[in-house]
Amino acid sequence: MSLRQYRPRSRGRRGMTSRQSRILYSLLTATIFLQILYPLIHGGTLRVITILIVYLAALTMLTHALFSFGMKYFSIYLLVTFTFALAIEEIGIRTGWPFGSYHYSHTLGFQILSVPFVVPFAWIMMAHPILLISRKISTSWTFLIGGLGLMIWDLFVDPQMVAAGRWMWKAGGPRVPFEPTIPLSNAAGWFLGGMGLIAILHKLLPKERRKVGASALVVELFLLWTLFSGIVGNVFFFDTPGVALIAGLPFLILLIPYFFNTRLGRPDIV
Repeated sequence: MSLRQYRPRSRGRRGMTSRQSRILYSLLTATIFLQILYPLIHGGTLRVITILIVYLAALTMLTHALFSFGMKYFSIYLLVTFTFALAIEEIGIRTGWPFGSYHYSHTLGFQILSVPFVVPFAWIMMAHPILLISRKISTSWTFLIGGLGLMIWDLFVDPQMVAAGRWMWKAGGPRVPFEPTIPLSNAAGWFLGGMGLIAILHKLLPKERRKVGASALVVELFLLWTLFSGIVGNVFFFDTPGVALIAGLPFLILLIPYFFNTRLGRPDIV
């Protein structure tokens, strides 16, 4: 049995144009640069950087979606994810379900009802890459893997945002291990909400890339950077090594089967 049997077969796809490549990698580079600055700055500048990171990362993933899958994918993805995120966040704030009882501060800028406009774009920046890797890992359990992926990512994010005063939780109830400020209900809410969103997106969105367009490399680099920066930031800058463990290890475990399938498995989907 030769190794050739395990190598992905060529689909005859060509890459992006040089202009598309410059745009996409410039957006990714700018996103990473701002995230590097995040633990090094304070005060009002930190608030601006926080908001810019979310919008820029969301724009990077939306651009990848457009270049890789086309306008239909881009339009449906943007509309569905923004609407879903806004709805579930508004329900969460008003009812305490599914995340628990919380509210956002006004430091995140303009709000639609009780939800800062920037918040749905945080969902947008992560749902696309999580959907792609979930589809590659399993076409039957995409929604389950996607829910886990979004929940794990939020384990990195919540402690930083609570410490910075971007949102606040009411006291009471069991807490996430190593995250005394975050209720366990929030992780459960992200798992349930993530499963719901990924299930809808998996049903509605095209699964095949365009023959001429972006590969998954930008998504892979973004996810690897998310893992690396989450671990390094929590260990060396935020003094929360427990967060690095409880979020970093599951995130790594999630990425392993993806890279195994893309490098040695079947060539479908991404």
